[in-house]
Amino acid sequence: MYAAFRSIGAYVPERILTNADLEKMVDTSDEWIYKRTGIKERHIAAEGEHTSDLGVKAAELAIERSGLDKSEIDMVVCATISPDYFTMPSTATLISTKLGLPPVTAFDISAACTGFIYILSIAKAFIESGMKKNVLIIGAEKLSAITDYTDRGTCILFGDGAGAAVISATENKDEAIVEVHTAADGTYADLLMTPNGGTGSVHDSLDAESSFMQMKGNETFKVAVRTLTKDVKDILAETKIEADSIEHFIPHQANYRIIKAVGDALKMREDQVVVTVEKYGNTSGASIPMAMNDLYEAGGLKKGEMMLLDAFGGGLTWGSALVPFSPK
Repeated sequence: MYAAFRSIGAYVPERILTNADLEKMVDTSDEWIYKRTGIKERHIAAEGEHTSDLGVKAAELAIERSGLDKSEIDMVVCATISPDYFTMPSTATLISTKLGLPPVTAFDISAACTGFIYILSIAKAFIESGMKKNVLIIGAEKLSAITDYTDRGTCILFGDGAGAAVISATENKDEAIVEVHTAADGTYADLLMTPNGGTGSVHDSLDAESSFMQMKGNETFKVAVRTLTKDVKDILAETKIEADSIEHFIPHQANYRIIKAVGDALKMREDQVVVTVEKYGNTSGASIPMAMNDLYEAGGLKKGEMMLLDAFGGGLTWGSALVPFSPK
């Protein structure tokens, strides 16, 4: 039994926060932000709109496009660093209930920006073991809730949104997810983290401000480019797939300079690289499925085409995947 990537869906909130808006909030400018990140705008969830709400809307679209009935979904996994609740219930459980699914396995994972690749590997493992048949995976983030809008080093980067996919069992090896790599190294944990609010907190405070994201930008950039490039080279060498044969390179949308540096190092053509960071910013675990959905809705993702996914995030975590698009 193999795991096939059946469908994709995404959702972004209506409100848009532009660089011009940020100019009124912190000491920055549209030119400064765009030159350093490639970002023009990002979407921000409405008041009362939770991470699970974003995930539900993306999931509904993914399920509809999969051709499955909701009752056929037998597991839900959500990747998020901005869950509805600090510990429980999981955002996946809330999404499952809001979707009207029957009682199924549902849980969250925390792997920051690499989250979608991590849950892709989990879905693949559960299906190939025979334990599950149709797994709904969701990357959903309300990063505006953990962003310090007085810190110009981070507030310019992050946005809200969700992406979802259905991974299903198949006996057709041509449809199968080829390979998924995931890894982590806590040695670099302090480069990108939310240092307070948990049992390892620097301070005792549990208010909202204690859980804002903090990042050492220059150091993170250097480690990200080096790590992402090596991981992609490793997965291509392992699978004996040539970079030229990849139809779509869909990296995590963190910063255009990182995407460009990795793409150049891998000798990727411009037409292979999917870039959406300009209009969404960094949406962490939601960014890869959101970019994939944009490609799909534009008519650029066809059945059988190979996708190369690549991500790097706080933890530090990283991962890559070779995935043919295999709708029914």
